[in-house]
Amino acid sequence: MKGVNTLSISDQTMRILLKSQKDEETGALVYEYLSKKEKDPENKKILHKMALDEASHAKTWKSYTKKDVKADKLKFCFVKIISIILGYTFTLKMIQKDEGFAQKEYELLKQEIPEAISIQEDEQKHEAGLISMLDEERLQYVGAMVLGLNDALVELTGAIAGLSFALANTKVVALSGIVTGISATLSMAASNYLAEKADGNPHAFKSSIFTGVAYLITVALMVLPYLLLPQNAYVEAFLIMIGVVILIILVFNYYISIAKDQPFFKNFAKMALISISVAGISYLIGILAKNLLGIDVM
Repeated sequence: MKGVNTLSISDQTMRILLKSQKDEETGALVYEYLSKKEKDPENKKILHKMALDEASHAKTWKSYTKKDVKADKLKFCFVKIISIILGYTFTLKMIQKDEGFAQKEYELLKQEIPEAISIQEDEQKHEAGLISMLDEERLQYVGAMVLGLNDALVELTGAIAGLSFALANTKVVALSGIVTGISATLSMAASNYLAEKADGNPHAFKSSIFTGVAYLITVALMVLPYLLLPQNAYVEAFLIMIGVVILIILVFNYYISIAKDQPFFKNFAKMALISISVAGISYLIGILAKNLLGIDVM
């Protein structure tokens, strides 16, 4: 790799190159950390290879900047936490998206250092190829998590919406939601286990655990506003629950869009529309049931 005369590089381009160099140094640190944590020998080998590649990329940018740049320790700590919570596949793809040049930076580099563009593009293709070879266990059960999450959102959103206006008491609604949610969690996990077992899946039990956990976490988050607010604040609790539902859908679909390379907005809009529509219909049913049956628990 031939270096270039740093005197011919503008200050703005130098800042871009130094940022890229820092990103690569940080990436090398992250990948080496993940490699040491990983138990699967094949994944460990791939992650170690990526760490070496990132260090090599940093040297490439150093040939232009002629400066030593240290890794971003704060970003490294943040990425460590993210990898523990969301897994290394999501983390690596998130880093990869962050490493590319913005359009303005791209145009500037193309003018001053044309070969830097092809270097960056080659590196990104190589990294994408390595990431695609990784086989993270939790991503094998995304389907099971989607099943639990979707079912909880649709069933419980409808049930809690209907109960909110039929019972008009946050504590009673919370109790009903908890009992219904736990029963539905066990039922859903058992159904998933039997279905996976019938299909000959040797990991049927683990799949059912992912389904049940996704369902239970969703239930807990949806019931929480009813536990925290006063008994007569059922309308406020309902509105907060809808906000929680949308937030759950948003976060989950963002995770899937990064980790599984799926379209974010399309999946988010579809899930949100179904959940809110069910809540709206159930809300009307709750009011009708209360008025027609003359039930009043106040």
